[in-house]
Amino acid sequence: MSEINKYWGIVPAAGVGKRMQADRPKQYLPLNNITVIEQTLTRLLEVKSISAVVVAISKEDPYWPTLEISSNPRIYTAAGGKERADSVLSALNFIADKADDNDWVLVHDAARPCITQSDVEYLINELQDHPVGGILGLASHDTLKSVDNNLAISDTVDRSKIWRAFTPQMFRYAALKHALQEAADKGWIMTDDASAMELQGMQPKIIAGRADNLKITRPEDLALAQFYLEQQ
Repeated sequence: MSEINKYWGIVPAAGVGKRMQADRPKQYLPLNNITVIEQTLTRLLEVKSISAVVVAISKEDPYWPTLEISSNPRIYTAAGGKERADSVLSALNFIADKADDNDWVLVHDAARPCITQSDVEYLINELQDHPVGGILGLASHDTLKSVDNNLAISDTVDRSKIWRAFTPQMFRYAALKHALQEAADKGWIMTDDASAMELQGMQPKIIAGRADNLKITRPEDLALAQFYLEQQ
């Protein structure tokens, strides 16, 4: 089963990254002589089992066509959507005539440029025969607090059951497409793909990944990402 099904990468990249306070979307900020998204895509393309990567880009995006990687033969470009889940669904629809229902799809954040080839291959190897699929993540090592609207602490959360959700998130093509479409039809905002699968009554598996799989969100994250890349 795992040998005949293809693996597709999907990278939603239509966001504007307002928290970065930059003059362009965060995926186009410079990082080690190229852009963040180029770092991310280069890492994904190192995984030979991934047949192609679909990048969901805003129609008004002036930066993407200027990047050399946009013309890579293993990269397709699809229309991005308003929300992350809209972009993923658009990318899934784009490969509808190429993907088999049981093919695996790995959705990865454009702003996670420190993903390693070994982590992606580990995720694939661990999940290729799983009935649902799953995600990379990391067990929480911090003490976690629950707060009210005034930021007053109301409770200390049991961290033994808390994991941070990373990407890639890997699910079967048809199952993920159905889950995201139903969520969209019902007006649910999905912050990740596993959430949509969970609402279908499924239980994705979480696979422990590297702690340096950082998502660039704030200005200080860029320097940290550069440090991680240099260390890797």
